[in-house]
Parts: sequence; structure tokens; C-alpha cells
Amino acid sequence: MILALLFGLIALIYASVGFGGGSSYTALLSLSGIEPRLIPIISLCCNIVVVTGGTFRFWRAGLLEWKAVLPLLVVSAPLAFLGGLTPLEETTFLAILGCTLLLSAFALILPQDRLPETKVPKPVLLALSGAVGLLAGLSGIGGGIFMAPALHLIHWAEEKRIAAFASLYILVNSITGLAGQLIKHGPQSFVEPALTYWPLLLAVLIGGQIGTHIGIQLIPPKWLRRITALLVGYAAIRLLMQAY
Repeated sequence: MILALLFGLIALIYASVGFGGGSSYTALLSLSGIEPRLIPIISLCCNIVVVTGGTFRFWRAGLLEWKAVLPLLVVSAPLAFLGGLTPLEETTFLAILGCTLLLSAFALILPQDRLPETKVPKPVLLALSGAVGLLAGLSGIGGGIFMAPALHLIHWAEEKRIAAFASLYILVNSITGLAGQLIKHGPQSFVEPALTYWPLLLAVLIGGQIGTHIGIQLIPPKWLRRITALLVGYAAIRLLMQAY
């Protein structure tokens, strides 16, 4: 029940700014002692539930520039699927997940000031999108926690359009990454979380809908990044200690 309440609160806060909260779900699941193979499946399902509403809202508001976002999605989606499909030993998975969460924590505490406006080559952006997609599939996060700060730093678009892209990016990578995970572990791998951990999905559904519709930032963005970085960083260290 406590985990469900925390998931609902995370979904509410992150949905209000167009994100899914996948890194926080993953961190909490890892700290709760849930079987490692279930962590990416549950986290990706929660991501999908939360960002679907936000993506629809951004699309209705005309904030998705398809010409700009489609190339990045075309590169990331197949690699997220490949990441989800890749078989991993438990220690290898824990190491990858720990490193991913540690990188997420660093990304969250980086200065948010923009770099001097420069033209970033398109192949560089595509390579970054592909790498993040692969990492998203392997670890069970959506990838927005990496892409959004990077796009913000390089002046890729205004803040609302970056939030819209991040929401769609998380949704697509979560769907394809989950597909890979389900093929790898078999359909029964979805049945178990659905039957056992359905309160988590219900909690993020309710929290995500509230956050999407009211759009209120309950915590200032600076403090939200810091709190999340502490949680994710602590979970990362615990996971790396388990792996090694």
C-alpha cells in the first residue's frame, strides 16, 4: 500500500510536466526487493499508463512537431525493443540498471543553464537517441530523463515542445521496450505483475490522470530534480553493491 501511494504521488508530479517517472519507479522497485526480472516490466507498464494521457494532451495542443520528432523515434524505438529483448544474467542486469540510475542522478543534478546556441549535427542527435533507446529497453526506463536535459541544453526547441517530445519519446520507447521484455520472458511475465502488482498500475493511473489534467507543479523543478537524484542515486549504489 505504501509503495502504491508513492507510485501515485510520483505519477502525479511527473505527469504534470510531461514525464513518466520511470527512473523513480525503478529505484523504488529495486529498493523494495522485488525480483529483478519484474522490475523493467512493471516500470515500463507504469510509464505507459502515465505518459499516454500527457502525450494525447500535447498532441491536441499542437506541440508535437512530427518532422522533428519522427527521425529520433525511428532510431530509438527499434533499439529499445532490442534492449528489452536482450537476455541478461541477473548480475549483469543489476550492474546495467545501477549504472543507468547513477547516470540518471548525474543528469538530474547537472546545471540547467543552456549552452551557447550551436548547431548540433543531426547524426549526433540520432546517435544519442538510439543509445538512449537501447539503454531504456535494457533497464526499463523511458529515456526522457536523458533526452530532455540534452535537448534543453542545445536549444533544440522551446520548453513546452521538449516536454511534448519527451512524453512521446517515453511512450514509444516504453511500448517497444516492454514488447522486447515480454518476448524474452514469455507472456506469463506480464500476467504475474498484472495479478500481483496491479495496485501500482492503478495508483499511477489515478496519479497520472490528476497530474495531466491539473498540470500543477507541486514541487519546484529544482527541488524535484534534487529529491529524485537522491532517491535514484541511493538505489543505484545499492544495486551496484548487489551486482559486485
